[in-house]
Amino acid sequence: MEASYWQQRWEINQIGFHGDAVNPLLVQHLDALGLAPGARVFLPLCGKTLDIAWLLSQGFRVVGAELSAIAVRQLFSDLGVVPVVTNVDKIDHYSANNIDIYVGDIFHLTSQLLGPVDAVYDRAALVALPAEMRERYTTQLMAVTHAAPQ
Repeated sequence: MEASYWQQRWEINQIGFHGDAVNPLLVQHLDALGLAPGARVFLPLCGKTLDIAWLLSQGFRVVGAELSAIAVRQLFSDLGVVPVVTNVDKIDHYSANNIDIYVGDIFHLTSQLLGPVDAVYDRAALVALPAEMRERYTTQLMAVTHAAPQ
């Protein structure tokens, strides 16, 4: 699938993949990572998942990567937060208290730009990618997070 496919899905609001509740498996298993309060959790291809609000409410800092600016604007609107938006090369950075979302191609994201990550929560990003892209994606994820636990 091309990036344009996902962009179009957000443009026409055809986002059946967006859940209407926090993922119960996240709630059930996050403690297994033993994260300290304030730990920074990375959500690749995050969309506007409700999991972000839940993680924030649990005292975690959230960092995400998303292709669609529409999704990220909706996320911040849903959170009731006005982000500061800056641009670094091919990536837009939406930032507010305890949340940083990088908008653009995840393969343009660097570990320097992403910053420290204590854990990775990939709910469905891997399966959303075509099979031939998954190895490249996992290699990128490991590189930018310095192999943070998942």
